[in-house]
Amino acid sequence: MLFCVGAGVSPADGMAASSGTGTAIPPEVARRAVEWLVELHSDATALQALQHWRGQHPDHERAWLRIETVNHQLLGRVRGVASPVASAIAHATLAPPRSVQRREAFKTLMVLLFAGGTGWMLEDRAPWREWTADERTGVGERRTVVLADGTTVALNSDSAIDVRFTATERRVRLVGGELLLVTGKDPAGRPLRVETAHGEIQPLGTRFAVRQWPDTCRVDVFEGAVAIRPHGGGGRTHTLRAGERASFTRTAIGEPLPANDGDTAWTDGMLVASGMRLQDFLAELGRHRPGHLGCDPAIANLRVSGTYPLVDTGRILDLLRTTLPVEVHFVTRYWVTVRPSRT
Repeated sequence: MLFCVGAGVSPADGMAASSGTGTAIPPEVARRAVEWLVELHSDATALQALQHWRGQHPDHERAWLRIETVNHQLLGRVRGVASPVASAIAHATLAPPRSVQRREAFKTLMVLLFAGGTGWMLEDRAPWREWTADERTGVGERRTVVLADGTTVALNSDSAIDVRFTATERRVRLVGGELLLVTGKDPAGRPLRVETAHGEIQPLGTRFAVRQWPDTCRVDVFEGAVAIRPHGGGGRTHTLRAGERASFTRTAIGEPLPANDGDTAWTDGMLVASGMRLQDFLAELGRHRPGHLGCDPAIANLRVSGTYPLVDTGRILDLLRTTLPVEVHFVTRYWVTVRPSRT
């Protein structure tokens, strides 16, 4: 049976909270709610962190109530046998992290819990696309994939790509996260294109990195050149050359700036900071560990410098306590806040 966390409402109340207002639950919130659901079944210490998350925003609470409501409804329809939700959770918990079985279990959960009353499951940016991507890394995982043409793609923590090679082109779609790509030579001469949510990047024999956020993408070129074409830019392109970086949206491309090779230190399992704001440093570090890693606004502008091995993010937090006037507060291992030292 689904492990529900004291909502204090009936199934009917839960449905009213999740959909009675007519406001769709944002995709990223629904995705995180499903992640919490699976985490609770593998580690009960995540319970208190979940409660914090639910209290952060009304959308979070609506998403969790939706999960509880749908599971109650399914239990009522299939009494005497395992709930479809419970079955999918079991598969997600027991399957290996990058396995087809785990991706399919997450996809099933999204459909069971959220597809019924919303339309975003059919949208191009639906969150389950990351779970069903051809190649994906989990939080804290980094690895390199060699494609059929010899192109190498290094994936940062919590990143995903789809790969489509046809008779006329080679296409890598960055579904989420960050990659570092070194182009291979295709005997058939097919062009290589990297697609993001905001536009296309065509490399011209190159080594470059792409990072995607909800509203923008950033490209750093280290060798060769790339042509950037935003989806809504009317076919306009901009060529970015070695040593340059630029950000772009669906309609515009920013001015070129110097590329920062230090931002790809993650490929060597390192995080490099040079006078970085503590809040920004913790945001980067948080990409490599599960759960929430927050920064008290009172110390957000403290500066961090150094090279930090990502193999043990807990050790990095310990080092911060010895070099800055801060303390690290753990609610659980999934909910951590760095705040001013009281001594």
